Amino acid sequence: MTSHQNTQTMKPATAAKKLGVYLEATPAEFQEGVVSRSELSALQADPPQWLKELRANGPHPRPVVAAKLGVSIAGLARGGVTEPLTTEQIEALKQEAPEWLQRERATQAEVRKETVRIKEMHAEKAEKAEKTKKAQETEQARGQRS
Repeated sequence: MTSHQNTQTMKPATAAKKLGVYLEATPAEFQEGVVSRSELSALQADPPQWLKELRANGPHPRPVVAAKLGVSIAGLARGGVTEPLTTEQIEALKQEAPEWLQRERATQAEVRKETVRIKEMHAEKAEKAEKTKKAQETEQARGQRS
């Protein structure tokens, strides 16, 4: 019996998201087709000129815009940025540093600090639990020897 392996494909929107590009700015043949996992890997490993250009200059999708500005996607919306931006527009916003952008960056910095604090707290708890478990196992082993 021979096994028959299907090639996994994804919609162009999914592939664009994985590539970090704005779908509507991609070539028509990319938007209209389907992308296999191997094609996606090839695009990531050796990007064609159009992909290099999009990544460098945009327009960029919201997650990329948010990352380049150092804010959350929700922060972009609160700041009134709902459309994709080019790298030039992003740089101009950074230079202007409007009040909303400063506020959202501060908020994002607080969120990151809190995330680190919680991660450290969980690590400490896990370490204490591991020590307690080992101590209990040691105690059990001593009790069985007696």
